Amino acid sequence: MSTKERQIEEVVLFQIERTNKVARQYAQREFDRLALGITVEQWILLKIVEEKAPLSQKELAGSSLRDPASITRTLDLLAKKGYVKRKPIAGNRRQYDVHLTTAGKAFVKKHLPTVKEQRELSVKGLSLTEIEQLQNTLKKIQENLGG
Repeated sequence: MSTKERQIEEVVLFQIERTNKVARQYAQREFDRLALGITVEQWILLKIVEEKAPLSQKELAGSSLRDPASITRTLDLLAKKGYVKRKPIAGNRRQYDVHLTTAGKAFVKKHLPTVKEQRELSVKGLSLTEIEQLQNTLKKIQENLGG
């Protein structure tokens, strides 16, 4: 790398952020086109809960890299849609475990193929080796930054 200042478009972290935004915008357009009735952020929470339940809202915030207040608002919306349920944690009046309802499980199962198609499109043209290298590189960057 030269000592010359790089243009913002050449900075790795800028490219990661740009890729993330493009991916979320694409996914949201597809969700809207298919009339799923949820946002990408809501899908992410549903999928985390589906994979890791039971987990507290605090654990969900940590897993999703979102602040607890944002998690609370999103869970309120998902509860109104009938997809999640909060259950009190024994001996803890301030925290709740989050679970998918039957409707939430069915929603995730029904729409997972769509999300998988989006994931496959995102790595189209990449070999398995390239995907593994990319994943390893991204993990190194996260570790470097304390994540």
